Parts: sequence; structure tokens; C-alpha cells
Amino acid sequence: MTHRQRLSMIVVTVLAALGLATIGANAAGAAPSTPAAAPPATTAVPSTPITGTFTDAAGGTGTFAGSFTPSKFVARGGSLLATGTLTGTLTDSTGGAVGTVSQTVSAPAAVAQATCRVLDLTLGPLHLDLLGLVVDLNQVHLVINAVPGPGNLLGNLLCAIVGLLDGNPSAGTLAAILNFLLALLGQL
Repeated sequence: MTHRQRLSMIVVTVLAALGLATIGANAAGAAPSTPAAAPPATTAVPSTPITGTFTDAAGGTGTFAGSFTPSKFVARGGSLLATGTLTGTLTDSTGGAVGTVSQTVSAPAAVAQATCRVLDLTLGPLHLDLLGLVVDLNQVHLVINAVPGPGNLLGNLLCAIVGLLDGNPSAGTLAAILNFLLALLGQL
């Protein structure tokens, strides 16, 4: 899984969490106040594949293949951290298994914004007769996306304008939303 795919997965998770948090908040206001039950021992939390390389004892390049399953999110110093279990197998350059890993780790989590939809315009077929000049135009679908990032001045500006009314949650708010989503997944 590429870095871009991982970030896309995080974005989808956050967007789903934002929608579920709104639904959950409305339901929580209508329900009587009772202590929450502990999530079941088995969870439906999806794991993310993790791969990497290392230099083995013979000086060759070994590989790591495993997965990361988040258990909670925390905000530290304005940054969002994911804490969970990393499991996997280390294989040396000759193909032999060196060992396995299963430990709790914390890693920075980021939410990336790939593009901002600025305009999505669909024009139906058009027939113009301009004093003997006939113009026929079939359906036109115009989509304009702004891509923010370093050096993308216009993309940054348009994304900022498009998102003026979208509140940017703090790392603490994101951690609370993601923890809520993990709790929901744990109840499946």
C-alpha cells in the first residue's frame, strides 16, 4: 500500500467518523444517560499493511511484512498520534525468518487533502442558430479541482476559499472522533 493510499484511507475514515459523530451526538442527546458498556474482546477494527526493509546480520537487505491495528488516538503537542499493535515477520536476505514482532507502538497520523472540488458543472446539449451559423454542442461536463500543496498558490487559495465554512478540527477533536469510530467498530 502506497503512502498516498494510506493517507486516502485515513481521510475516508475521518470523514466517516465526522458523519458518525454527528449521528451519535444526536442519538446520545435523546437517550437516557447510562454508563457505556465496555467493547467486546473481538474487534472489527481494520488493520493497515506495513512493509519495510532492514540491513540483516550478513549485510544484506531483509524485509518486514506485517500490519498495524490502531487501538486509540491521542493529541500531543498539537499533533495527532495513533497508538496500536504492530505485528509482523522479519525475513533476512536469504529468505529465512529472523523473528516476529507483536508490540504496541505510537506513530504520527496525518489527514491529507488531495484535492478540493471547486466546480462541477454539467451542460446539456445545445443548439444555436446565429444568423445562419449553426452551432451544435453535445453534453459538456466541466470539473475543476484545486490541488493544495507547496508551490500551488492558486490551489491553496481556492481550497481555502472553498473550505471557509468547514471547521478545521484540532488534533484533540480528531483524536476524540477517531476514538469514537474505533469504539463503534469494536462493537461490530
